[in-house]
Amino acid sequence: MLILASQSPRRKELLGLLNMPFTVRVADIDEAMDPAKPVSDEVARVSLAKAMAVPRSPEDVVIAADTVVVLDHAVLGKPADEAEARDMLRRLSGRSHQVMTGVTVLQGEKSLSHTEVTEVIFRKLTEQEICRYVATGEPMDKAGAYGIQGGAALFCE
Repeated sequence: MLILASQSPRRKELLGLLNMPFTVRVADIDEAMDPAKPVSDEVARVSLAKAMAVPRSPEDVVIAADTVVVLDHAVLGKPADEAEARDMLRRLSGRSHQVMTGVTVLQGEKSLSHTEVTEVIFRKLTEQEICRYVATGEPMDKAGAYGIQGGAALFCE
């Protein structure tokens, strides 16, 4: 069986494109990262922890991922509230930042983890754009308070 260890609708949609049956099992883990270690290593470690935390048999293949936004060496996770979402978007406005996604594929005792790093540049955003986007609710469950595959696609250069 193929297991997606994520509650992310975007990851579910992406995996669904393969036209393969899979099940979703959400990993309940502490996603805190060690600030003394490289973010790229930590995001891969969290994806591995998610994969290992879900119930599975030795034959099952588990896919897990974790994404963070990094601006000036600071990790921007999911915003706690709308005020924090607006603040994150203001900080990203007119700036370049990195999006790091750690992905793990696990079967039995074998695992493979990788971190993909993408440089993203936001154009200068107006306060009205930021407030309108936050009001949609879309930023609330996303690292850095945005999803490039959603309304924030218009923010990217």
